Amino acid sequence: MALVSGVFALRPFRRPRLWLGLWLLAVAVVMVLSLANLSRLPPVPEGGDKVEHFLAYALLAASAMQLFARRTGCIVVALLLVAMGAGLEFAQGALTTTRMADPRDALANTLGVLAGLATLFTPLRGLLLAFDARLLSGRAS
Repeated sequence: MALVSGVFALRPFRRPRLWLGLWLLAVAVVMVLSLANLSRLPPVPEGGDKVEHFLAYALLAASAMQLFARRTGCIVVALLLVAMGAGLEFAQGALTTTRMADPRDALANTLGVLAGLATLFTPLRGLLLAFDARLLSGRAS
């Protein structure tokens, strides 16, 4: 029986729970870090936080493109990631005293999602599936 079916069917991994779990953990980490008080960390250079936003969401989206079997599912997940990025920006302004909502961060998140979504149309799309198969065969070195 498939772990996830329908629009969100996963690709035929040997370890679907592992890969989906790691991706969901990464989503949770981004959510927590988006709302956490990070004021004790060293400051980043001007505009550096936009690069961080872009990279985080690009990695989340590119990872999703590896996981989900159907293009429709990939596109829906990309839209959900865009909504998550915008929602977290709103939450930063409304729910925290140490963070502020920044529409430019939401834009960087969205651009990151689009970059990750673009991997759906490249040979990179099969990397995790090949890695998963190779792990089981014991040929990974």
